[in-house]
Amino acid sequence: MGFLTGKKALVLGIANQKSIAFGIAQAMKNQGADLILTYQNERLKKRIDQCAEALKVDRVFPCEVTEEAQLDRLFQYIHTTWDSFDILIHSIGFAPADELKGDFLESSTREGFQIAQDISTYSLIALCQKAKPYLNHNGSVITLTYLGAERIIPHYNVMGLAKASLEAGVRYLAGSLGAEGIRVNAISAGPIRTLAASGIKHFRKMLQYSEQFSPLGRNVSTEEVGNVAAFLGSDLASGITGQTLYVDAGFNISSLPLYNFKTSNEES
Repeated sequence: MGFLTGKKALVLGIANQKSIAFGIAQAMKNQGADLILTYQNERLKKRIDQCAEALKVDRVFPCEVTEEAQLDRLFQYIHTTWDSFDILIHSIGFAPADELKGDFLESSTREGFQIAQDISTYSLIALCQKAKPYLNHNGSVITLTYLGAERIIPHYNVMGLAKASLEAGVRYLAGSLGAEGIRVNAISAGPIRTLAASGIKHFRKMLQYSEQFSPLGRNVSTEEVGNVAAFLGSDLASGITGQTLYVDAGFNISSLPLYNFKTSNEES
């Protein structure tokens, strides 16, 4: 018996088995949750079917978050299948590839900004609007953000603005849904090798830098992020809402590589 036994979770944003969303789904499944997974389009369905098979999940449903009709169909399916549910996982973010190259000012376009905000940020609001009638009291909404929301990350560019907007949205949604007993939180994960991360230029350097500068001296895994999401989705986190929790081996608190100083015998 896990601490999510009896809970029902909708997971959006799995791309493959290396996805953070997959790690979250796996952790929740391990803790006893019943799952529904979504896929963006038919081109990605085979990958999601493989993920569902690995998780022993038999409910997979299409959902393109920019289309209202698909959102309506998704929640009608949820209502028909479960009647109501407990956990909504939003692991969705996108910006055109050209926006994630070079200098922020030179790379940014009006169209790219609008796309990044719509898919990465507004989609959470749209999902909460549709989900509200079906989310149980003590329900939990969890989204994924990144440190680029508050600090300059080379080549992250317009996605940093989208994540900052997303984090503000988490606070406002927590205010809107709190009266219903629904909690809304974000997890700021450290850099992890995923399909989405592959679109960021020099991502390998970001991994190396994070490992060097984090207090734990390493990067994190999708399993570690998944475990925190499972906690946030559970009644163990019943008093937490409107927060951004960092799962990044402590990188967000660092300014210098601690291990370089700890191992040095020199006095300053």
